[in-house]
Amino acid sequence: MPIMNCSTDSSLETIVSDLTLAIGQLLRRLRSEANPSALNLSQISALARIEHGGPMTTAELARAESMKPQSMGSILASLEHEGMIRRQPHPTDGRQVLFVLTEKGVEDRRRRQIAKRDWLTAAASNLDAEELQALAAAIPLIRRIGES
Repeated sequence: MPIMNCSTDSSLETIVSDLTLAIGQLLRRLRSEANPSALNLSQISALARIEHGGPMTTAELARAESMKPQSMGSILASLEHEGMIRRQPHPTDGRQVLFVLTEKGVEDRRRRQIAKRDWLTAAASNLDAEELQALAAAIPLIRRIGES
């Protein structure tokens, strides 16, 4: 770990604070642009988990989202009521059920992804060539921080 002097520490703290605020603002904007059905963040996250991870039990989803199974059960019940997910029998354990996306759930996820991409494309089109180059150069750094 490199040794930093006081001014470098202060600069790093400022960068981290500014980056946190900027990422938070970008995520909130993306969510608002892509959420015409007004699902809450927990519901959106559960749908994304099922889409990317395949059929999952309530307990698996709760663990993945770091929440109690009872809380996840409420989220799943609301998504099931909205027709976004459905139950299917567990292939090896008859006591459990798996939750899978319905066609409506798949379509909702697809619409959200398109809305996010379209909004971000429109916003980025307002940048000049130098700004676009700086943005592109930051992507690997942001990815690396996210994967650390």
